[in-house]
Amino acid sequence: MTAPVLAPGPRPGGRHDHPPAGRLADGHPPAIRFAALGDSLTEGLGDPGPDGRWRGWAALLAPGLGAGPRDVELLNCAHSGALTSDVAGRQLADALRFRPHLASVLVGANDTLRGSFDITVVARRLDVVMGALRADGSGVLTACLPDPGRAIGLPWPLARPLARRMRAVNHVVHVLSQRHGALHLHAADRPWTADRAAWSADRLHPSELGHRLLAGEFHALLTVHGLAAGEPPHPDPAGPGPSRAAGAWWMATRGTQWIADRCTDLLPGLLRLAAAECRHRAAGTTHILDTRVHDLTTGALAALD
Repeated sequence: MTAPVLAPGPRPGGRHDHPPAGRLADGHPPAIRFAALGDSLTEGLGDPGPDGRWRGWAALLAPGLGAGPRDVELLNCAHSGALTSDVAGRQLADALRFRPHLASVLVGANDTLRGSFDITVVARRLDVVMGALRADGSGVLTACLPDPGRAIGLPWPLARPLARRMRAVNHVVHVLSQRHGALHLHAADRPWTADRAAWSADRLHPSELGHRLLAGEFHALLTVHGLAAGEPPHPDPAGPGPSRAAGAWWMATRGTQWIADRCTDLLPGLLRLAAAECRHRAAGTTHILDTRVHDLTTGALAALD
């Protein structure tokens, strides 16, 4: 795989170098433009910055891309609840106008939580996003994501269907990353993803520690390919992680609303999936469900060819 470069100049896979999209505070154009596309993970939920607004892994990573923190300009297009349709639509358009040297694409978990989930549609959208960014000369950064059902602690009849969907999305991201020459981080099975301290009170988004660990993993990956010239983000959080009491309070207040907001869409279909899960487990034929999802995923990727 030919790795993208992040400094101005001709780039593999790109038509030409991008002119500066903006100016830094000192009036000089940034050496590196970094666009972050995705959902609440990339928006930074779970990591309140010093100004009280969400910060997140992308903002923690950005200063370490250049020789100095002032050499990098970050455009964070991500927003909470974003689906692959949002990333393939407005976020991609905004990112292309920004003309980034590097763009991260982390999305898909919210798609698995929708009754309309279709891995063929998800694969097509992600193919469009990665293809458009690479065709415009941007390096692309991707990652496999942890299973949200496991993080929430759902009962197995509900968790396993969601886990299959997340594995399907991760498989698509992995294959498309290879096809488009993206740098891919296998974040779904990292040891820190099982550490309770790495997750915020809602159990769905990383805590400050989790965001710092994810940013550090990305920095290490980029450094190996000679694409990060600065220091990695500091791994230690500024404050203590969320307590169990905070997690219980979130579930009793905002968590119940979060679940209720998705019940009208996700729950009816998920209950049907759970019923099928129970039937197949009782019959010892769970492998049929695994094979079915695998075949749908490989078919979705084959359709792109």
